[in-house]
Amino acid sequence: MGTLAEQAARNLAAVREQKPLIHNITNYVVMNYTANALLAMGASPVMAHAHNEVEEMVSLAGALVLNIGTLTDEWIASMILAGKKAADLGKPVILDPVGSGATALRTDAAHRIIEQTSIRVIRGNASEILSLRHRDSMTKGVDSLHAVDEAAETAQVLARELETTLAITGPTDLITDGNRVIRVSNGHALMGYVTGTGCTATATIGAFLAVDPDPVSATATALAFFGLAGEVAAESAAAPGSFMTGMLDALYTITPEKLGSGARIEES
Repeated sequence: MGTLAEQAARNLAAVREQKPLIHNITNYVVMNYTANALLAMGASPVMAHAHNEVEEMVSLAGALVLNIGTLTDEWIASMILAGKKAADLGKPVILDPVGSGATALRTDAAHRIIEQTSIRVIRGNASEILSLRHRDSMTKGVDSLHAVDEAAETAQVLARELETTLAITGPTDLITDGNRVIRVSNGHALMGYVTGTGCTATATIGAFLAVDPDPVSATATALAFFGLAGEVAAESAAAPGSFMTGMLDALYTITPEKLGSGARIEES
């Protein structure tokens, strides 16, 4: 099996060899950047949200990415329809609950998607993830998820309740399926100054899930790759504008060998 850093290298090589089609139902803000990022890393993106084509499109894809950043009722219906079809076909579904907890529409949509489809991985920040609790949840309050060092126990309980793998991203990323707990410390502060980096990290997880059936491994290695791209981009970027372009370049130029040596993944 080897280490997770070695698995990261294998996963990146597999993405570039297989070029999986990643079906994204995502938000208007990040659509172009996410598509370019998937292309840069070696995957093949498609952005399709029309109700009368999502089932057909997801049947062609290696993974489905659902992102609730710019919602309408019609998009929610399309997400659920595509998610159900993906589940029928055994294809992984990744949810990014953007802004869940901020408004009733977003929170309710995230809960409906989780309840009516089969979500393999959920990636979000601490507050978004915690908003997904059941009313009778055993998890603690919001503060317990804001710091990764304090998050493991809470996240494990929530992952078991939701029957999925959770990725809580921040300065250090925390990944758990309720049993395993993994931390990824790759990344750079400039990533917080470019809109859509979290959404693009979710799409990267989708690409890795298309080639790695283990959701914990796929998620941890994808986040290490994306974080390392941020580190590489920051080496030559003067500010957020050049950093954004540099991220795309890094996603393209990082080799599996560089990822294997640069991934900082720790399993506890």
